[in-house]
Amino acid sequence: MPQRRPTRKGNLWLAETLWKLGAVQFGSFTLGRTTVDSPVYVNLRLLIGHPTALWRVAQIIWDELQTLQRMMHPPLQPFDLVAGVPFGGLHVATAFSLTAKIPMIYLHPRLDDLGSDVEGIYHPNQRVLIMDDLLAGGGSILETALQLGEAGLKVGDAVVLLDRQQGGHERLRRQGISLTSLLTLEVLMNYLMSSNKISEDLYRKTMEFLDTHRHLEADRD
Repeated sequence: MPQRRPTRKGNLWLAETLWKLGAVQFGSFTLGRTTVDSPVYVNLRLLIGHPTALWRVAQIIWDELQTLQRMMHPPLQPFDLVAGVPFGGLHVATAFSLTAKIPMIYLHPRLDDLGSDVEGIYHPNQRVLIMDDLLAGGGSILETALQLGEAGLKVGDAVVLLDRQQGGHERLRRQGISLTSLLTLEVLMNYLMSSNKISEDLYRKTMEFLDTHRHLEADRD
């Protein structure tokens, strides 16, 4: 199933907001296991310092999901709960839960290092929508889905604020999880370049990095 994206207006508002918050940084960054020497880092967690922006993100997500669910052949499965991926996805899921009035759960690591406990109220066979702030390789979402499945819950969809386009959404698809993203790294960079917020050199370096990782992921597939 192809990756789903919301309206252009929501994309560009988020791109502009992240720029204004200073969340888009350039340099050389290694982020986790899948992002090495990236020329750009997007710190989505800065949204927690701006409640109005965080609320609007939640509203945009809710509006988009309702639009998908109203389609004749909805590409989004109905869901009973929303699960935030610690730690970046927790504030997104919390804001969404308050906006949509949908109960939230999350995984809490056990002290004995033997897995995680599911915090919140849930029942077996309920459907869960996973939320995270950022997608790179998809490992965090897949691990969350696995542990929720072990608790008897069902996962078929995930939502992220930013997809870095490093093979994560294809990896999720192969595991039966469809992705909705508010923004992609390519759209973000195109917006910043077209609005003269960054130099052509920064744009070129980032797009070369993105193209390289796309090719690497294609070779792995």
